[in-house]
Amino acid sequence: MQKESLKEIGALLRQARQASGLTQEQVARLSGITRPRYREVEAGSAAARATTLINIARALGLEMMLVPQSAVPAVNALLRPHEDDDFPAFSVLTDEEE
Repeated sequence: MQKESLKEIGALLRQARQASGLTQEQVARLSGITRPRYREVEAGSAAARATTLINIARALGLEMMLVPQSAVPAVNALLRPHEDDDFPAFSVLTDEEE
């Protein structure tokens, strides 16, 4: 199970990195780790400390959150568009819009 989780996290990081147009080298530098270390995390071949994952997420413009397992279905439902509309279940407001 742990290997599957590492691969899933790595795939999500790769998608976020590619969507941001960043290279592995750039993300590694922004995260304060070496490129080989970042490559291992992204490939899902090595575990990383929570602080390392937080730094990688922030380098990619993401924020990590711990969500109770019982709340995961509700969070997934919020993130998934509903069949009857093209809008997300929520939107993010900037400080200026609030």
